[in-house]
Amino acid sequence: MRVVQAIRFGGPEVLVPGQAPDPVAGPGQVVVDVAVAGMTFVETQIRRGTDRWHERPRLPYVPGGLVAGLVSAVGAQVDPAWLGRRVVASTGETGGFAERAVALVGELFPVPDGLGLPEATALYSDGSTAQGLAEHAKIGPGDWILVEAAAGGVGSLLVQLARATGARVVGAARGGRKLDLVRELGADAVVDYSEPGWIKRVLEATGDAGPDVVFDGVGGQIGRAAFEVTARGGRFSVHGASSGEATLIDPAEASQRDVKVIGIEQLFDFGPHVVRWAERMMSQAAAGLVRPIIGQTFSLERAADAHAAVENRTAVGKTLLLI
Repeated sequence: MRVVQAIRFGGPEVLVPGQAPDPVAGPGQVVVDVAVAGMTFVETQIRRGTDRWHERPRLPYVPGGLVAGLVSAVGAQVDPAWLGRRVVASTGETGGFAERAVALVGELFPVPDGLGLPEATALYSDGSTAQGLAEHAKIGPGDWILVEAAAGGVGSLLVQLARATGARVVGAARGGRKLDLVRELGADAVVDYSEPGWIKRVLEATGDAGPDVVFDGVGGQIGRAAFEVTARGGRFSVHGASSGEATLIDPAEASQRDVKVIGIEQLFDFGPHVVRWAERMMSQAAAGLVRPIIGQTFSLERAADAHAAVENRTAVGKTLLLI
């Protein structure tokens, strides 16, 4: 079967098309004929060897931790009724950039009728994350919400979830194309955080009070600046570090400013809730309250280009491989 392998740690060019034996389902496993492979910014950092949150895979390895497609084979102790079903499946940390992938039966999520596999992939991964972040931060009607990286996969869904809750949104992104998308999604105000003075515009949009909730997916100087204008009594929720560094706030400083900091470690507790959150997001999508933004798709052979688009921040919404 066709695969893409990372032959060493480094830039996107280390992703090389190749061949591998077809996988075989062991006990408790299934084989999925992959139609869609998802990817995340974190996976680009794993490929570079710079990620500090996950164990390094052994080289060479096949990237990709989430796929969608049809179950084509089942192993021992697996109900044959899974055969032929459309599913989203976690493959662990690796194995998704391939024509076929193995997954544990407990990691399968049936895709509802009427929902496309690309949309289901985006809603399962970024959608469940966005739903979890929104619940943890307890956003409510009338709150001002600042969403960083608001045109990204998670950020674009956070904008929509906040608006559906009755909150007001300031969407922060980089460049006119992304800001136009954030406006289209219903943000009350948009700011370009690559421009000087962007924080002043956040304050102006919120009547100088600052946002009640910040969703910090960028970190670094941008995350730090956003914390400093968070409203007293507000929540500062960290979920990403696309700048290279997650925002770390001294607890004493947070207490002094009366801001509740929800650190990036919250993500480690999301696992047991992913299915529930994904089901909720798919229900909201069916009701027309949210829609996943799939900004760009690539063939399997162009996996390096897909990683480059995610890493250099030219991508909007979710980036997927169609196989």
